[in-house]
Amino acid sequence: MEEYIKLAVELIKKGWEERKIRVRLPKDNADEIIEIAKARIRAKDKFSKDNLWMDLEGLRYATHEIVAEYRAKRIKPKSIADVSCGVGIQLIFFAKYAREAYAVDIEEKKLFYAMKNAEVYGVKEKIKFILGDSLSKEVVDQIDADIIFSDPARPPEMPERNLEDLLPSPLAIYNAYKHKTDSFIFDLPPQIRRKKIPWRGEFEYIDLHGRLNRLTFYFEPLAKAERSAVLLPRGVRLESNPNLEDIVEWSEPKEYLYEIPQSIDYADLINELFHNVKGELFITLREKRRVLATSDEEVKSEYFKRRYVLVGTVPFHPLRINDFLRREGFRKATLRISIPDKEYWKFRHKVEANLKGERKAYVFQYKNKALIAEPLD
Repeated sequence: MEEYIKLAVELIKKGWEERKIRVRLPKDNADEIIEIAKARIRAKDKFSKDNLWMDLEGLRYATHEIVAEYRAKRIKPKSIADVSCGVGIQLIFFAKYAREAYAVDIEEKKLFYAMKNAEVYGVKEKIKFILGDSLSKEVVDQIDADIIFSDPARPPEMPERNLEDLLPSPLAIYNAYKHKTDSFIFDLPPQIRRKKIPWRGEFEYIDLHGRLNRLTFYFEPLAKAERSAVLLPRGVRLESNPNLEDIVEWSEPKEYLYEIPQSIDYADLINELFHNVKGELFITLREKRRVLATSDEEVKSEYFKRRYVLVGTVPFHPLRINDFLRREGFRKATLRISIPDKEYWKFRHKVEANLKGERKAYVFQYKNKALIAEPLD
């Protein structure tokens, strides 16, 4: 089937209509071949391999290669089982460093894709593939691993995230395997409240390319701190330190602005960040999507998402913002504000109307004012 998948990829890239592509494919497998081809095309920014096996759902939930490599290097397990492996990317990277690994999934197609992907990465011989319910005694009895890993499926967006709603539930996985090991790793929704986790361990919030990617919970034998944040692909890490004096203070916006990564905010590590940087910082804005720090003098840190210099403050209205931008020679403006997606471009078009300069602005909302800034980096 590989040759047909490659053909479908080639024809899709050439712009062929799907009905014409189907004529060139085996009738019984045409749907699957086309979906795998679409997934391969979309996966080019997520994986270094261009011949992986997954459907579009598998692509959506598959661990990014950079994240998978980071966690595998951190753990370097002797033996590990992924009891909800999906298309297998995270387990494959664990297997690079492990003596042996177990891949478990209840869906035969997913397990087949995981096996094909293990071939692509050259680790198939180190993995035992088990089709079945990871909570069943039949499956549990087949696994002899030092570490149990699970990235459970998330339900549709809910007001409150709970362990019981994940599939399989980490609570059920723990109860099924606790007689075998005391080392578990769970991928959890970043929005889940830490107090809802009944075990001791480390909450590691991973930021990938400037966006919060996932929360990994490591049981105590694998923990390095209570809370941590990691910025990938740079590999910069920040850990909680309960012995630090609280130095976080608030202030009106000053000359310089700094975006703090969501991972650091979610991990409650802003105090640790302020202790880490050289210079006096203050918090000026804290929203669900962003946190802004400010200072009188320029401060550099590898932990900042972006740094800016404040060039103007005007009433928060698109026409007033536009007037300032035209007068000061700006051409584009990126809105860094909390606004519904459907309203973003309508607002931005008004802000950017008839701009003919060369400069690029970033616009933040502070109370009833617009903070207009230029990037330093």
